[in-house]
Order: sequence, then C-alpha cells, then structure tokens
Amino acid sequence: MPSGAFSPTHGRELTTEDLRSLLWEPLESLSVVLAAVTTLGGQLFPSQGVPVRVPRIDAWPLADVWRAENELIAESNPEFGELVLLPASLKSLKVLHRFSSELARHSAAVGVARALGESLVRRIGLAWDRAALFGAGTVDGNGNRDVLGLANTSGIQVMPGIGVPNVDDLHDAVGLLLGANASLGSAAWFMHSRDFTSLRKTKDANGQYLVQPDPTQAGAYQLLGGRVLVSNELPTTLGAGANESFALLVDVRQIAVAQDVIPDYQVLSETYGQYDQSALRVVARMDIAALNAEGIVKLSGITKP
Repeated sequence: MPSGAFSPTHGRELTTEDLRSLLWEPLESLSVVLAAVTTLGGQLFPSQGVPVRVPRIDAWPLADVWRAENELIAESNPEFGELVLLPASLKSLKVLHRFSSELARHSAAVGVARALGESLVRRIGLAWDRAALFGAGTVDGNGNRDVLGLANTSGIQVMPGIGVPNVDDLHDAVGLLLGANASLGSAAWFMHSRDFTSLRKTKDANGQYLVQPDPTQAGAYQLLGGRVLVSNELPTTLGAGANESFALLVDVRQIAVAQDVIPDYQVLSETYGQYDQSALRVVARMDIAALNAEGIVKLSGITKP
C-alpha cells in the first residue's frame, strides 16, 4: 500500500499547482472625488484634448431696481469671467508596467493583464484624488503644471488651527458654507479615516452620535447633513509637529471636473518583444477647479485626540 493512502491525496504526488483565478492585492479604495461629482451633482465636462472654458458671472450687483409706472428701467450689467480647465500645459497621469510572457502563461487562469490593468487604474484613481484634493499646481521649468487641488484654491474659506475637532467647529464650517449661499444638500465632507474615526465617537448634547449612517446607502455616513467621504490620500503629517491633517466641506455643485482621458489601461504586446515581455500602460488626464471658491470650507490644523 503506498504511503499516504488514507491522506486527502490518497498517496498521489501533486505535480501541478492549485491556481486560483484571482490576483490578491492590498486593499485600495476607489476615487472619492469622482464619486462625489457623479453622485452629488458636480459639473463634469468631457473633452477631446482641448481646454474647457466655462464662462461665469464674477459680479452682478443690482441697485435701484424699484420703478414707478412709465419710469425708465435702469440697465444692469454683470462682470464676466471664465474658468479654464485642461490647459495645454496640464500634465497627465501616466504609468507603465512590464511583465514577462512566463507570468502571463503561468497565470492564465487569472488573466494577469486584465487584473494588473484594473489594479493600476485604481491606483491612478487614488493619485488623482491626491491631486484633486490638495495638489499644489506646481509649474515646472518648461511651463507645464500639475493639478491645483481644492484645498489650495485661491478664495476658499479657511478655518485655521482646529486641533481636535468638536461639534462647534463643524457647525461653524456649515455656517460658513451657508453664509456663502452654498447648498448643504449637495455638500460633502472629505476627510482622512483617522479624523473620521475620531468624529464617529463624538456625541451631541443629547448623547447621540454626531456621525449618522446614511439610511439610503449601505456603508455611507452623514455629518450635519453632508455626505462623509473618506480618503486616506489626505495627509496626516502636516504642521510643525508633523501630525496635522485637514478636512474639506465642499458644495460639490460648485466644483467642475474636466476629463480629457479617463483612467484606462492598454496592453502593449510588441513594444518589448526583444525581452519576451508585454506591457501595461495607464494614462489619465483630468482637471478640477472651483466654480465658486466660497463653496469650499477648509478645516486645517486637525490633530488626533
């Protein structure tokens, strides 16, 4: 009787590997900025590689509008401006990953090119979140610039030196948003999971938790009427003590996103043929800007309890 006859393999030697049809990877979230724009009514402008110009009214004061019968009506002229997204100088997000033909053959059940491509697309989405939320808009020596994020946009409302946030801080942020005639109905809070977890433990004067689940969506939360969107792409190492973060309260209808190339992957099967390799290329080119900067409130200097 062969050895191991009563074992699960009944004495047979395993000569092939048990290959599962998935590619396991670290946990990654999806882009919260694009999710907010599409679900809360933000302005989304597809483009074909050309700049997107959005005309806007910068000011339109109305004075002396009351008139008697047969009295001449006074003219009122607005001051016009425009918002430019996707200028020719805007950089793109690009990444290239090579993999061997052996990997593709050995991972046939996985479909390694598709799995790796989708994984790269998700990571490009997170890089986009970082840029869209707090990109510096840096211009290089050739005049090409990075995305300018919402947190660094000129004219937004800033609450400095928050420390450990309390209920009054959050109400003050809502007050600033409403004071700018923005809408809480289309507002979203963008914050790091560290600060979200801290706020979830906060209770109001009646002992009720401040952050409440959104009954309309599983796993979603609301804070003082605004949707909570968690992004670990937000920094937590700011400030002199390298322990500060910030949160944004944004009326999403007051921001615009222009898409030249949405994140997608392409398989390059011949480019590295001399190495018997294929490659994955992911490219994305998008821009973001505030239509009305006052519709963004930044709570800066947030620290962990």
